[in-house]
Amino acid sequence: QVQLVESGGGLVQAGGSLRLSCGASGRTFSSYAMGWFRQAPGEERKFVAAISWNGIITWNGGHTYYADSVKGRFTISRDNAKNTVYLQMNSLKPDDTAVYYCAQYNGNSYDVWGQGTQVTVSS
Repeated sequence: QVQLVESGGGLVQAGGSLRLSCGASGRTFSSYAMGWFRQAPGEERKFVAAISWNGIITWNGGHTYYADSVKGRFTISRDNAKNTVYLQMNSLKPDDTAVYYCAQYNGNSYDVWGQGTQVTVSS
């Protein structure tokens, strides 16, 4: 059974930082690209960041990809030895408040999702 479990969410003041983690189990983690998404109340789930399976090759000439709204503030990384993907979030803003989800990409779509972790940024 494939499973993703997020952790690291919480309450932080604007300008602060958080690091989210997502642990994976059930299939060979290093074979899959990984992504982070977020969903704010009343809004659709939106893409945040993604990283290729080996951190080297990708979709756009680099190994990571970010939504414009987080570029320069968030960093996605992975440790294939630990079956974990991270999202380092700096310079947080109240607009970053959302439930954050990690997901695994099977080459066609994100087919496995975690349960989400709440991030709340106070002004």
